[in-house]
Amino acid sequence: MTNYMLIDVFIGVRCECVLTNWEFNTGPNGKASLKVTHKYGPCSQLHRDKAKTPTHAEILQQDESRVKSINSRLSNKLASGDNNDLRNSKASVNIPAKSGSTIGTGNYVVTIGFGTPKKDLTLVFDTGSDITWTQCEPCSKSCYQQKEPIFNPSASNTYTNITCSSNLCSKLISATGITPGCSSSTCVYGIQYGDQSFSLGFFGKEKLTLTQTDVFNDFLFGCGQNNQGLFGGAAGLLGLARDPLSFVQQTAPKYGGFFSYCLPSSSSSTGHLTFGGGASNAVKFTPLSKVSDGTSFYGLDTTGISVGGSSLAISPSVFSASGTIIDSGTVITRLPPAAYSALKTAFREAMKAYPLTDPLSILDTCYDFSKYDNVTFPKIAFSFSGRVNVLLDGTGVFYAQKTSQVCLAFAGNGDASDVAIFGNVQQKRLEVVYDVAGRRVGFGPASC
Repeated sequence: MTNYMLIDVFIGVRCECVLTNWEFNTGPNGKASLKVTHKYGPCSQLHRDKAKTPTHAEILQQDESRVKSINSRLSNKLASGDNNDLRNSKASVNIPAKSGSTIGTGNYVVTIGFGTPKKDLTLVFDTGSDITWTQCEPCSKSCYQQKEPIFNPSASNTYTNITCSSNLCSKLISATGITPGCSSSTCVYGIQYGDQSFSLGFFGKEKLTLTQTDVFNDFLFGCGQNNQGLFGGAAGLLGLARDPLSFVQQTAPKYGGFFSYCLPSSSSSTGHLTFGGGASNAVKFTPLSKVSDGTSFYGLDTTGISVGGSSLAISPSVFSASGTIIDSGTVITRLPPAAYSALKTAFREAMKAYPLTDPLSILDTCYDFSKYDNVTFPKIAFSFSGRVNVLLDGTGVFYAQKTSQVCLAFAGNGDASDVAIFGNVQQKRLEVVYDVAGRRVGFGPASC
């Protein structure tokens, strides 16, 4: 087996959406999916205002803010890791997942129905966040601009506010890290993110529709009256972490706390977000790490990295000191300083035939491929506990601004104790499976 890959160096934004052969509805086995796209891509419903598309440097700065927030949350143990209410289930739903490349971050979006009559809303899905929220009327002066009309709870026959005296209101603190408030006997939630973006509004329940046959009454979510920040044209956020208020936990009676996704390889293609069902024999599971105990994150035990088929000389204590989490909302994988230094050195040695160029924000190993028709580069693989080896897709190695500035898509943490993060660039085209009830995460070969 060769340990190098060959890529065409044409790097650009394609104008058309390349659809896959996925059927995004409930099938004979009960499985259905949501389509996943990148927020900036032509497949996204939010692809409309290129003038508002951030630069790559801005995306990476947003990513750095998120990483700092994650480390702060892990230090303070704000989130709850309780997942005891998950139940066994064979039901499943599969939703198209899209790149979010039209609106402001390097994250991924799905479209979900809220209310009666149903209103389709595009949400960023995030394994590092618990509460699901969407912008709600009336908030014309305190909401950011989104693609779809803002959800109006007064126009829905199935919306209900949660009262301040309800036990549900008191559970918000574990999902948001902020003590809930009260306004005219209605429970008020608030959540702030690492880049200072925030959402504030009423805590309510509503009918949530994934497909025609996968409908959830009384779904608990935030109905945001004051929302500001870098959410771009998305209507809000779908929380896929482990708190009892997360989407994963609320739908556990049907899906058993089991979900998976495949992130598309480019902004012009689609992936999927699937709830329930099972995993193929090709998926190999690693147990959740203790680093995530007491939090809502999904922790991994990293045991090694290889470049070009050769294992890097990294002491096991390097990864055990920091711990690792997997996060769909972090763009670039972060590594302990010693691990990143070893990776960078080995990669640069393998790529010494190609000219280095200026760094791009946090990315310091960048190449000028403008004079090459194709490029050969070494395969990169991660090893996790349980003898799980994950070979990255070729699209998970580089982050490209232009052909004259194509960068190794990894960065080193500032401190050896900062958590390592397996980011979404490195997850591209992999089948990533979360068996929350079984306390394990699985990886399979390309499925989108």
